[in-house]
Amino acid sequence: MKIDAHQHFWNYHPEKQAWITASMQEIRTDFLPASLLPILKQHNFDGSIAVQADQSVEETKFLIDLAEQHSWIKAVIGWVDLLADDLEEQLSYWKQFSILKGFRHILQAEEPGFMLTEEFIRGITALEKFGYCYEILIYPKHLSAVLELVQQFPNMRFVMDHIAKPNIKETQIAEWKDGLMQLGLHKNLYCKISGMVTEADWKNWIQSDFEPYLTIVKEAFGIERLIYGSDWPVCLLAADYAAQLNIYETYFQQYTDQEKALIFGGNAWKFYQI
Repeated sequence: MKIDAHQHFWNYHPEKQAWITASMQEIRTDFLPASLLPILKQHNFDGSIAVQADQSVEETKFLIDLAEQHSWIKAVIGWVDLLADDLEEQLSYWKQFSILKGFRHILQAEEPGFMLTEEFIRGITALEKFGYCYEILIYPKHLSAVLELVQQFPNMRFVMDHIAKPNIKETQIAEWKDGLMQLGLHKNLYCKISGMVTEADWKNWIQSDFEPYLTIVKEAFGIERLIYGSDWPVCLLAADYAAQLNIYETYFQQYTDQEKALIFGGNAWKFYQI
């Protein structure tokens, strides 16, 4: 089964989606399942995984409601306050929704030390206790802190979003590579090959911009821990769905059908326990 393992839905509101700035006109509108389904069908995907884009309980409920209405949404990654004193009570409530597989906090907006605080560690401990996974959204400056975090939870299911968002536009690679290679040694950490096009030059990127980064990710994580995601609709800032997908299909075209099946669905199916 082919899975797009990273996409978002929202009813656009300038305050709620304040991160969508004036330079992002392409995505300052509503994006809902009716817009994505024809695209998935066109590219022979069987389903997708909806990931939070707003840090609120309402966001988690919104995505669960959409998934309950559309069976092709195979999993939801929501948001919960990992620092809350009553976190375990909240997780007990969320367990009734089997479509909800894990949670994400926008760590890229925090200082690296945030994820190493006692409160955050307690939150990840609770997620592991309840069988949830955790999605890591960061910039390269966070990589050393992520390593410390992951080392504390050898049995927790982690996935790195957007290959840790290296600065592809400026061809910055060395520091990112060192951090990623260390993280790849931890077998409980998967990596999404997603969101790369928006880290490149939005209007002038070419295929070869991405190839050294994909080579390093492949070396660090192996085929068995790479997960494809479109990052739709955010990808529209730099590429339509077909163009961003072509980046990955072109790079992996020489791989076996079995290897491509893992990257474009099988690994997501396993990681998210769909």
